[in-house]
Order: sequence, then C-alpha cells, then structure tokens
Amino acid sequence: MDTSMLDTLPFWLELTICFFIVLGACFALIGSIGLLRLPDFMTRLHAPTKNTTMGVGGVILGSLIYFGATTGFNIHELLIAIFLFLTAPISAHLLAKAGMHRQLKLTENTRDLRKKPEQFSDEQS
Repeated sequence: MDTSMLDTLPFWLELTICFFIVLGACFALIGSIGLLRLPDFMTRLHAPTKNTTMGVGGVILGSLIYFGATTGFNIHELLIAIFLFLTAPISAHLLAKAGMHRQLKLTENTRDLRKKPEQFSDEQS
C-alpha cells in the first residue's frame, strides 16, 4: 500500500473519521457496562442490542469513510453494517421470547406487560 496516501487526507476528513470511531467506541463501552451492571435479563438484553449495535455501526462508518477516501469504495463495510443491523434485532427478539418462556425473574422496576395487558393496549377505552 502506498503510504503517501495516508499523509494526504484532509484534516476535516481525519476529524470526521475519528469522530465516528470514538463515538462508536463510546456506544460500545456503554453497552458493555450496561450488560455488566443492569439487574435482570431483560434490561441486560436491552443494553448490548441497542448501544453495541450503534457502537459497531459507528466504527464501521468511520472505516467506510477512511477506506473510501484512501483506496476507493469497498462494499465489505457496507455489507457488514447491513448484516449487523438486520441480525441484532432478530437475535434480541428471540432471546427476549426465550426469557419470557422461561419466566425469568425480573426486578420490581422492570415492567412486565403480561400482568396487565389492557393497561398497555392500543385500544381506546
């Protein structure tokens, strides 16, 4: 690879790339801390599926911009992002359904919509 290409990036582009990578790293860190610190299964499931997905998305966006500017457009990062944003909600849904099926204990602050379904319905009373 030609190292002269690395020196020719404009400063604003370097800042943009760094912004997305640091933002993605912060989201991933917050999601990981949430996975460690939250009290029950359902809240622990929420932290990594939302924050870590956004974290990896930010890092991939920074990578997409960098490699787009240095070596030209590459579809690999775009395919990784699409795969991630399609599979993360599906796996979270399946894990949540498994947790509900196993009737895992919830803390008292976690809402259980199964107790009063009429309270959370879309129907007008």
